[in-house]
Amino acid sequence: MAAGVAAALAAAIGYLQPWSPTPISVAVEQVAMAPVTRVLAVNGRIAARHSVDLRPQVTGTLTEVSASEGQRVEAGQVLARIDAAAQDAIVRQSRAALDAALVAQEQADATYARSLALGANISVAALEANRRALQSAVQEVARMRALLEQAQVQLARHTLRAPISGTIVAVDAERGQVADTATALMTVADLDDLIVETDIDEGYASQIAVGQPAVLRFSGQTETRTGHVNAVSGRVDAATGGLAVKIGFDAPVSAPIGLTVTANIVVDERDAALTVPRTAIVTEGDGAAVFLARDEVARLQPVTVTDWPAARLIVTDGLAPGDPVIVDAAGLSDGLRISRDAP
Repeated sequence: MAAGVAAALAAAIGYLQPWSPTPISVAVEQVAMAPVTRVLAVNGRIAARHSVDLRPQVTGTLTEVSASEGQRVEAGQVLARIDAAAQDAIVRQSRAALDAALVAQEQADATYARSLALGANISVAALEANRRALQSAVQEVARMRALLEQAQVQLARHTLRAPISGTIVAVDAERGQVADTATALMTVADLDDLIVETDIDEGYASQIAVGQPAVLRFSGQTETRTGHVNAVSGRVDAATGGLAVKIGFDAPVSAPIGLTVTANIVVDERDAALTVPRTAIVTEGDGAAVFLARDEVARLQPVTVTDWPAARLIVTDGLAPGDPVIVDAAGLSDGLRISRDAP
């Protein structure tokens, strides 16, 4: 009797094999071909496509500031004036000098005309002297006129005008302030044509191209807007490792300059591709691999993937439709006993 019980116990132990590891329960996904969109998500800020900093062309004291932040202005509209008393005096002096030169020219012209009328009664030398005097007077008038025009141009620089039609988005000017040519007093922007400015990490720089579609969402809003990449810088910033990108809206929008925008740039669209969860990927040397569920055992399978900041990665080699991929590779090893989670 005891021998029979011992034999039955030994058989049960042999069947159950309590010394063998308990199978790990895993979730399995049958990979299948499906449409795939590869998206790069970045944050950017609203900016005006056309924006101009207004800097004085002369140094002096501001005598008038007629613009304020948020004001709509037209191209050529006066926004500020710099004390021009000294330059105005130069203009008056130049005008007086021109008037004197014109009188001298008239006199020289009259003298030469009388010399011509005398004909043979005047010496050739005297006639030539009068001709040269007239020529000199004409040249002096031209020189005085040029000096007056130069003085007038300089005087005009004391009046600051809107370089473009738009809205004043920044003002750093007050009456009595000494303005210099290095400081921007105002910024005028065309708020009717807004874009999103952002930086792309250099690791993805080669993937971004003009014309790629984008889905845009303003900070604090759920509504999305569509747009396209308008410009891609040809240089990566060595200090930040970023590539400057500008995204235009497909339809006009209204938003404040500097507003944060989330942009999802579509860099690749495929009608059919195999994808696996990022959690299924393990690093295998310089390559990647996944675990397949084969006969209740985890089997390591090398794969080639397109690495991208997304929850699912495109597999370009190593898998076939229908392969049972374990969706979470954490804690697995090749040959480990597994059991599939119930669907």
